[in-house]
Amino acid sequence: MPKLPMPPLPKVLLPKPKRPGEVPDDGQLSAPAEAGATVVDWIDERTSLTGPVRWTLFRKVPRGTNWAYTLGSATLFAFLSQAITGVFLAMYYRPDSAGGAYESIRNIDDNVFLGQFVRGMHKWGASVMIILIFLHMGRVFFYGAYKYPRELTWVIGVVLLILTLVMGFTGYLLPFDQKSYWASIVGVNINSGGPLVGPFLSDFLRGGNEFGATTLSRFYSIHMLLVPGLIIALIGAHIYLVTKLGTTAPPWVKPEEEDPVIQDLERAEV
Repeated sequence: MPKLPMPPLPKVLLPKPKRPGEVPDDGQLSAPAEAGATVVDWIDERTSLTGPVRWTLFRKVPRGTNWAYTLGSATLFAFLSQAITGVFLAMYYRPDSAGGAYESIRNIDDNVFLGQFVRGMHKWGASVMIILIFLHMGRVFFYGAYKYPRELTWVIGVVLLILTLVMGFTGYLLPFDQKSYWASIVGVNINSGGPLVGPFLSDFLRGGNEFGATTLSRFYSIHMLLVPGLIIALIGAHIYLVTKLGTTAPPWVKPEEEDPVIQDLERAEV
């Protein structure tokens, strides 16, 4: 009988030789990594943060997602930059009087270490944040992401846009130089021309009949305390809704039909 050819022997994958001085991989964590994992487990056992973190970070991303979807995160980063630099500036700023405010700004620019750099970041960061939030709102509008069921997310975004403009307006007066002084007077006079609440709003912003120390203190409290608190609360609600409802695909991308097996598995997990 003719001899049948022998089947080829399976290739045995040999482990790669270790380099001189390399620790063999035995599947165990190193001491620092094990200590870190122990700390994380200790915190998670007492706070149960694993579930919310996974719910926040691991979610489906629609097809067609591009760099335009990062405008919201960029706006959030700009707000954090404004908050951090604003805290450092507040350590040296004096809103007690018009002269004190102006001299404190000069002191920040001339004498404080990196004061001019931090003030420049805060000054130009305000313009960057306003530009980014307008671009973000434009992307949401033209992509149709304000429709059901994301109407409340859109309304909160509009309120955040208005509060950002209020932050820019109230912060413009704080240096109390000639430019900011007269520009704020023009802005308050424009508000006074509004129907019904216009005169009352201008009197509230001035804190009296004329611009002075009371006006400066009022603008500073609105800029540092009132509006940032509202922005932080609304950003939290906005991020929660975006995480819960997800993002929408661009209008030119057709929805992808999912595998019925995957849908059954998702229903079983729920």
